[in-house]
Amino acid sequence: MTTTPSRDTDEPPSDEDVVRRVLAGDTAVFEVLMRRYNQRLYRVARGILRNHADAEDVLQQAYLNAYAHLHQYEHRGSFAGWLTRIAVRGAFARHRQLAGATALESTVGDGPLDSIPSPSPDPEQAALSGELREDLETIIDSLAQTYRPVFVLREVEGLSTSETAEALGLSEDVVKTRLRRARAMLRGALAGDGRRPGDLLRFGFEQCDRVVAAVLARLGPPRAQRPRREGL
Repeated sequence: MTTTPSRDTDEPPSDEDVVRRVLAGDTAVFEVLMRRYNQRLYRVARGILRNHADAEDVLQQAYLNAYAHLHQYEHRGSFAGWLTRIAVRGAFARHRQLAGATALESTVGDGPLDSIPSPSPDPEQAALSGELREDLETIIDSLAQTYRPVFVLREVEGLSTSETAEALGLSEDVVKTRLRRARAMLRGALAGDGRRPGDLLRFGFEQCDRVVAAVLARLGPPRAQRPRREGL
């Protein structure tokens, strides 16, 4: 049996290489993709939902959805963009679901204050974040939902304009406009104190391990990629 020589073993496999291996039956290697993109997907989901627990739920479901439809990834764009779009759609779907639940609760609660969310961070977020980080994350959370995902991907995650546009399904001009407006809204809050957006919304090792373990426990056999007919 002959084998194809491998590339430098110190070089990490490309996303496309990992996808091919998963589709060939090596399910466990899907972990590489999860660890590679956990922080990005968490940050954009958290930017949309403004809640850690909901963002983590969306993150797990995004991986499950991506795995189930991995055969549909056609390499027309980057895998990172394809995966991020799945997470973005899931986050917006969760936001609509939560908004509907909040509206329903406000009609059956004891009074008008029942529908007002608490401004306090959840206990896990408070434990993981210092006062400075909490303060800046609260400032970013104050942005309208139209601008938060763009700001998070460009300023926090450090994606380029084209990568952000691909991930969110927007034109580059729209990304530039929304980012410019978000920066203008936050200019006074972020200026002059040395705080960097890139330090925010960190997805810690313990969180990463928890998501990876939960997703791997739920994965079944991947769907095989459909063979392409000649000439197509």
